[in-house]
Amino acid sequence: MSFPIRSVIAATGSYIPPTKISNESFANHRFYDQEGLPLRHDQATVIEKFKAISGIEERRYAQSDQQASDLGFLAAQNALESSGIDPESLDYLIVAHNFGDIAPGTNRTTQVPSLASRIKARLQIKNPACVAYDLAFGCPGWLEGVIQANYYIRAGDARRCLIIGSETLSRITDPFDRDSMLFGDGAGALILEAATGGNTGVLAHCTQTHAFEHAQLLSMGVSNAPQQADSQDLFMKMNGRKLYELALNHVPLVIKLALDKAAIPLSAISKVLIHQANEKMDRAILHRLFKLYDMPLPTEALMPMTLSWLGNSSVATIPTLLDLLLKGSLESHQINPGDQVVFASVGAGMNINALVYRF
Repeated sequence: MSFPIRSVIAATGSYIPPTKISNESFANHRFYDQEGLPLRHDQATVIEKFKAISGIEERRYAQSDQQASDLGFLAAQNALESSGIDPESLDYLIVAHNFGDIAPGTNRTTQVPSLASRIKARLQIKNPACVAYDLAFGCPGWLEGVIQANYYIRAGDARRCLIIGSETLSRITDPFDRDSMLFGDGAGALILEAATGGNTGVLAHCTQTHAFEHAQLLSMGVSNAPQQADSQDLFMKMNGRKLYELALNHVPLVIKLALDKAAIPLSAISKVLIHQANEKMDRAILHRLFKLYDMPLPTEALMPMTLSWLGNSSVATIPTLLDLLLKGSLESHQINPGDQVVFASVGAGMNINALVYRF
């Protein structure tokens, strides 16, 4: 009797930069709105309101000698060394990011060669059959990389895939835009491998792209500061209000579609690992999901968060959260054998995805 091939997590890794940037670090910043006008509140009030909405107290920035590929390499190295997996056994090396490598002091990006090729070379992988490529899919990019790797494994074309999410958003955000306080740097990695027998692994997933009306909710634009009007630099810009509405209206539905495909009720889910974007938004998404099932609101234990001390590191938030969780580094949170977990993300594109996994 033959058993279907399943995709299971073999290892995780992460790299959290040591440089801490507290909210107080922005006390002397001058923020402007999109019309180039100074914010009407004093800076202390701006920071206080920001913390109340986002839940962020500090974030991490890459060191001056580090770029996104360096962070990704360190996260991959952590996954490989902690598991003892031979890097030459990898069939795919997928790196999710949005801006490539950005050197300190500039916001110009470099993406040739690909970050995946750079990391493969740093890992000293000689096997040419290890295919390395980048994936630009907004904040859901790392989770989409896992979904792609699952396809390769289930099709029998790969036995082991390394998926990395790495970003240095601190170098592409406008220092005159209060949204810059949301973002941090970091990297996370996961090794997915083929297995037969048992009932663990990836159970189902769902992805959607809402581009027709919403493609420009996250885009590149000039600085908010009037004194920067002559600059050629472009920065990441976000329509926060409309993004919040889209996430609230569609992310719960995408999660439900994934759960329905897996034939698993929400009541059987032990954890929801959601992209760490904004605490208010993430909690609202979870509450809306429970309303879809006409269930009481969930407890704090269902949705572990790292926002308060890591901020939003885009593609790195979920793999970093997962690595900390599996290695027992998150107080009051753990994953046990048999637990069923939902992963979900939303971001530029606008892309939304969700994945159901049984440990």
